[in-house]
Amino acid sequence: MITNSIDAINALKHFSAESDNGVVTVTIDQSHRKMNVIGDGFTDAFAVLTDSFINDEMAIGLILTSAKETFVVGADIDQLANIETAEQVFELAEHLKDSLRKLETSGKPVVAALNGTALGGGLELALACHYRIAIDDPKTLPKPRLGLPEVKLGLLPGGGGTQRLPRLVGIPAALELMTQGKALRPDAAKGIGLIDTIATDQADMLQQAKDWIKANPQAQQPWDKKGFKIPGGDSQHPKNVQLFSVAPAIANQKSHGNYPAITHILSSVFEGGLVDIDTGLELESRFFAACVLSSESRNMINTLWTQLNSIKKGQSCPDGFDRTITKKVGILGAGMMGAGIAYVTAKAGIDVVLLDTDLAVAEKGKAYSGTILDKAISRQHSTAEKKQTLLNRITPTTSYEDLAGCDLVIEAVFESREIKTKCTQQSDAVIAGSAVYASNTSTLPITGLAQASTRPKQFIGLHFFSPVDKMPLVEIIMGEQTDDATLAKAFDYVLQIGKTPIVVNDSRGFYTSRVFSTYVSEGIAMLGEGVHPRSIEVAGLKAGMPMPPLALQDEVSLSLALHVSEQQQLDMAAEGKPVSVRPSYEILKTLVKAHKRQGKKTGKGFYEYPDEGDKYLWPELLNLYPPRAQQPAQQELIDRLMFIQANESAKCYQENVVRSVADANIGAIFGWGFAPHHGGTLQFINAMGLEAFIKRSRELAEQYGERFQPAQIVLDMAAKGEVFSDD
Repeated sequence: MITNSIDAINALKHFSAESDNGVVTVTIDQSHRKMNVIGDGFTDAFAVLTDSFINDEMAIGLILTSAKETFVVGADIDQLANIETAEQVFELAEHLKDSLRKLETSGKPVVAALNGTALGGGLELALACHYRIAIDDPKTLPKPRLGLPEVKLGLLPGGGGTQRLPRLVGIPAALELMTQGKALRPDAAKGIGLIDTIATDQADMLQQAKDWIKANPQAQQPWDKKGFKIPGGDSQHPKNVQLFSVAPAIANQKSHGNYPAITHILSSVFEGGLVDIDTGLELESRFFAACVLSSESRNMINTLWTQLNSIKKGQSCPDGFDRTITKKVGILGAGMMGAGIAYVTAKAGIDVVLLDTDLAVAEKGKAYSGTILDKAISRQHSTAEKKQTLLNRITPTTSYEDLAGCDLVIEAVFESREIKTKCTQQSDAVIAGSAVYASNTSTLPITGLAQASTRPKQFIGLHFFSPVDKMPLVEIIMGEQTDDATLAKAFDYVLQIGKTPIVVNDSRGFYTSRVFSTYVSEGIAMLGEGVHPRSIEVAGLKAGMPMPPLALQDEVSLSLALHVSEQQQLDMAAEGKPVSVRPSYEILKTLVKAHKRQGKKTGKGFYEYPDEGDKYLWPELLNLYPPRAQQPAQQELIDRLMFIQANESAKCYQENVVRSVADANIGAIFGWGFAPHHGGTLQFINAMGLEAFIKRSRELAEQYGERFQPAQIVLDMAAKGEVFSDD
């Protein structure tokens, strides 16, 4: 009887059900979570739900929807952490698929009513339904997203995605979505056939779902109908044969072989496109197991899921402080950094005072937000009304008096102690006693800058990354006198603006700038040793870095790197400390001072930047630093670029510059793009094994210098059988 299935479903955790003339609407609502995920008993409960619906003769159709603002945002990745065998992974994947396959072959219509974002396993759940409706209210932004982003954690869609998606939208479109982890807005998803129709609101969506069920009492999936053919052809179709012949090469060109999940996705789709749906689903589970057990996936899940979630939950925030909501922020300096900080702050609904010495510059800094929003409007990601509301929050000024009432002031002026000191003193004179003052410096020690403040306990570093609107990280730097109350407020502000905070202690270069500089410096050192510049750049890309070292130094600026190096030498001499000069210093000095090559900003660095056409390596480099006849193996170069960063991170952890393993790993990936498939700099050491890391480090030190000698903490931990961990 219908009441039996309703009662059975309502007795389940995560689900509630109601009936309307035989149409059962099941609402997914994991009360202990902000968003629904597939995990924590979900699959077992879903199996009971499926059987209850199928076996109830009075139930004529099923609607699956959500009580939250999103539908289902994927699988609970935590459940993969303790899996050790391929058999365990295979069984996990097959369990949910069994229920989904029962639903779609039940002979009863099933509709996915997507009231919001559906990602990963959530979208796979929808793909197993006969009809998919998504809400796309033109007044609501941002719009829901629909996609299969598993590749970003080194995985493939293991809930049927690699089989149902190609059979629904065709092989080329499916591969693009899965190998890139792209998410589509509802209109784009409808355009390729991923969803069937769009509703304006919840009521409209549910009514459309009920109407479709009544009009299609014996629904079947396309792939279960006799004579079904994959749209655009199966894996043997000439166009797809051509696609599969070049796809691995294209994928390798972009991923440099560092992401096996891409190859597994290609294989799963190719092989699945030659067999029936049931065989294809089983093949997918086998490829899914290969992904889960890969070192790349283990690394990425450990860092980009487990450790990232720990940070977002406040692992690095001091205990005992109530959550602070920042209402008004003063920003000193309306250049690129200041303008970017103003935008992300105003976007979070916070009022901004944007101060510069020239009102025209301050106005230009405000206009930067308008430029970003104009692009968003052109892509239908924002509206003119939202743009005006955000711009109204930003007040350009030249008067420090306007900083009165600010909860937080962020200084983002040129890297000069004198200028920063003046800004601090002028701000201190007008801001409230409870306000926090932060410097956006990337290199100058916070403790020294705080000496200019009358309130050093409330002085902290907030190091943003450029471009601020796109870079996800903020490095929070504690000065020697910064108190925990100030840290708590700064931490809450970073979360409030949607960024990821890591907390580090004061040190020259802090954590991110200090370790990042070793990457570009090592690449430049190779040039001076006679390594061909093209080999250096290829090694950087093959290592998995987003940009090769010489090109990256051009982006940052050769002149700035030279200035920082020379300032550091002066500071260390003044402090009576040994002055260490990196091998890259003389090369930077030659290019900047003798050849006037300052980097991309002037169109001349290690590369030439023509007005038209692509950049290319400056040909004169080969005359200044002639390549030696015997070039080192590419792996040798990759090792140098990776080991120098990992070892410097270990030193930072040893010196308590970086406070946690999670902060070190996330800071490396989000801050300067350390190869994500390694899971961060300290995870790089863990994954290799400390003994193996020590052995290789010593080999590199013997050949290239003391800087490669393994950090003492690595030696100590290896002796104790330990690894880098926050547990």
